[in-house]
Amino acid sequence: MRRETATVFASSLKLDVSLECISLGDYEWEDQVVTPCESEYPSPLETKFNLSPPLNILKDSNDDLTSPLYEAEADDSQCRNQQVVRRDSYARVLTSARAPELAMIAPCPLGSPTLEFCIPAFSEFSNRPNRRALVDHFCNVLSHLIVFREESGNPFQQLVLPLSHNSSPVMNAIYALASAHLEYRGVENPEKSLYFHNQAIQGLSRVIENQVKVNKNELLAAIMLLVYYEVLVQRGRTNIINGHLKGAFAIMCLNQDILTPVGLFLERAFGFYDVITALSLGTPPLSTAPSAGGLLPVPPLDAPPASPLTNVDTLLGMATTLWPIMHRLSNLLFTKKELEEAQRMRQVSKMAVLRTEFETTSQAIEAALAQWKPCLPPNIAIQDDVLVLKGAGGEEIPEMARLQSILHNALAYRHSAFVYLYRTIYGYSPKHELVQQHSHAALHHCVETTAARGPMSALLWPLFAAACEAIAPEDRELAKKAFSEIEQRQGMTNIQEAWGIIQEVWRRLDSLDDNFSMGKNSDLWRSVCAEMGVTIVFG
Repeated sequence: MRRETATVFASSLKLDVSLECISLGDYEWEDQVVTPCESEYPSPLETKFNLSPPLNILKDSNDDLTSPLYEAEADDSQCRNQQVVRRDSYARVLTSARAPELAMIAPCPLGSPTLEFCIPAFSEFSNRPNRRALVDHFCNVLSHLIVFREESGNPFQQLVLPLSHNSSPVMNAIYALASAHLEYRGVENPEKSLYFHNQAIQGLSRVIENQVKVNKNELLAAIMLLVYYEVLVQRGRTNIINGHLKGAFAIMCLNQDILTPVGLFLERAFGFYDVITALSLGTPPLSTAPSAGGLLPVPPLDAPPASPLTNVDTLLGMATTLWPIMHRLSNLLFTKKELEEAQRMRQVSKMAVLRTEFETTSQAIEAALAQWKPCLPPNIAIQDDVLVLKGAGGEEIPEMARLQSILHNALAYRHSAFVYLYRTIYGYSPKHELVQQHSHAALHHCVETTAARGPMSALLWPLFAAACEAIAPEDRELAKKAFSEIEQRQGMTNIQEAWGIIQEVWRRLDSLDDNFSMGKNSDLWRSVCAEMGVTIVFG
């Protein structure tokens, strides 16, 4: 596949950045613009969208697919922004592609169709049926797969989608993300996801080079969607996601409007991927660690204060109070590498400082993980990892199954954090009792997350970290079951790639003798990834 280089945050962007911030001109996003060619996904099926009102993703005779990608189709953007915030999706995707569950995810509560219904559906975004179908897929399917909480509306629809009316990069990034998700499932679109991705990247570059006043939230939203796109597509070895995150944190450092609902949501999204990327790639996180108790759950817009989902974050679930620990954990491997380098160079004083920092931090993280408990909603308690209502007369609530999935997701993170600490940081053998204990517990919680049929977003890292160390046949069956469930529900390339790596890791684990010593191959999966030529961010 031919690739060209595109510099998104060009050096022409003259911004004074404090020493605490990352300069936007310090890096380039390379190998981002690619020429659309033969798809890297499975062969597409001849599938049509049957929507109500009818949409057809196949080429329309009136479509000019060579025309400029983004068309400004409304001058009254403020009025239409309000319409998009108020209304949810009305059309439903019914495809003959795999995983019919993708069409069975219930949308959020709807407003009055007589007041807000637009015909044809999503006509305010484009006059092209295939692009309206992509917006429909983003709203009706994709946006529901990547959040934990949406009782008053989906934050991607409420906060991100309205930004697309004034920002072609945001609109194109939405098209790219939705199209890539459909391509993986075998649904054909006349305009490929790579095409939309290129246009989003080039649009960001043009916006910045124009030297006009920029809406930073629009830039951040476009970058965030591109991060999701890169995680979803996963093309071989790449550092593109790191480049996106650097640009985002540079913008947030300059953004004075971060405390708006949009800003808070985007900040939380980048904070999540900063930690996950560090854990996945072995690089230090770009942001500073939040203080203990410094993160509060970010609810959807207009969420009721007495909701049963209180204390559930839209992107972190019940792991909000765990995230400061995860952030510090994600930095430990970098500290360990620095210590090993100082030992190799025989830098005695540096060795002493780094050893003290490494031992103190790792022990504090281990203690914090042992003491951590999820922050539950009011009137709900845990008994043997099962949520129950407090009080003798408590009746069942409709959200209980969803809460059960969210709880198990957070507990899976806790146990996989132990696995990462003991294997990657301490270098214990995969057969060590503590490694096996926490690997089994994490896999159990991953399966329980899927069994409750609630949200499965952000489950790949704890599932992967635990599955890498699964030795017992019953644990491997748990891993296989969990991978099958989340691949069917989420439908993303990185899940399939991760499962392939797990199988190769198991093959190599089985070949190790009983004298496999501590410290050797503490990250066997990283060796497998290097040999396979892939880089996966387990988001």
